Amino acid sequence: MILILDASAATEIVLQGKTSKHFEDYLKDADWITAPGLYIAEISNVFWKYHKFGNISLEQCERAIEYAINLPDEYSDDQVLYKEAFLLGCKANKPVYDMFYIILARRNSRYLLTLDKNLAAEAKKQSVRVIS
Repeated sequence: MILILDASAATEIVLQGKTSKHFEDYLKDADWITAPGLYIAEISNVFWKYHKFGNISLEQCERAIEYAINLPDEYSDDQVLYKEAFLLGCKANKPVYDMFYIILARRNSRYLLTLDKNLAAEAKKQSVRVIS
């Protein structure tokens, strides 16, 4: 099984949230894990917020980012996704950055691993298989 990992699922894994074991099991069983290139910026921003508002030290956040960035085996070239992601975002009236995950999963008949309920709902509308 090939998985598309989104930032919400990765954050859950890194912070060992209540559903992290569920996601970790899928990662262990996956043949390949990929994410759009923007995942790195999203993960970095998530931990910036944890540092700014959650009282997590800078060093802990840096380690968390590094861990999360190493979860995927590869990253897509977002230059080949942006046109389709933009159009889908406009048609679905959804944030374009979420559409990168959907386009990547849909193009390759892969599973999307996410905790984001809005992303999962839209992915299902777009015939993407979702693990949440």
